[in-house]
Amino acid sequence: MVIKNLLYIVTFIMIFTSCESQKIKPKIQLELENKNYPVQESWNSKIVFSEEGKLKAILYSKNIKVFESPREKLIDGLKVDFFDENELKTSWLSSKRGRIDDITENMYAYEDVVAKNDSSNVVLKTEELMWRKSDKKIITNKFVTITSPEEIIEGYGMESDQHLKNYKVFDITYQTTIQK
Repeated sequence: MVIKNLLYIVTFIMIFTSCESQKIKPKIQLELENKNYPVQESWNSKIVFSEEGKLKAILYSKNIKVFESPREKLIDGLKVDFFDENELKTSWLSSKRGRIDDITENMYAYEDVVAKNDSSNVVLKTEELMWRKSDKKIITNKFVTITSPEEIIEGYGMESDQHLKNYKVFDITYQTTIQK
């Protein structure tokens, strides 16, 4: 019986000493710290732009991701309506993707970019362009096709006002007039 009790005591001591308190440090995934994640994200958004209380543009998107560094917004499913000084819609622009630089407030449109003037029916098609806020111009150095009721112009590089009223194609590769 003594041996049996001694065996219980030894077993109890072995179990007790083997369960000493150890602090377990959790693993930290450092690779998550180095990635740039959005600080804000929204779906099916509508953003209104105004100056001095007057409507200038409305941006619609399927998805917007806002980043702090670099200070920009990445946009999927972009559409922008532009308005004149009387707050009448004059033109629109759409693309699959876009980006807004929060410092310069310039907007970039990528993939299947289409812009149209509602009154003159001038249509611009390209793969990439920039709307520059400082002078409200649309510019690109990519291939463009501009179709109006009077003509079709194709070429590389162009500049226009945001309403597509006054445009210039820099390196014209094709031009024709449309017979009525």
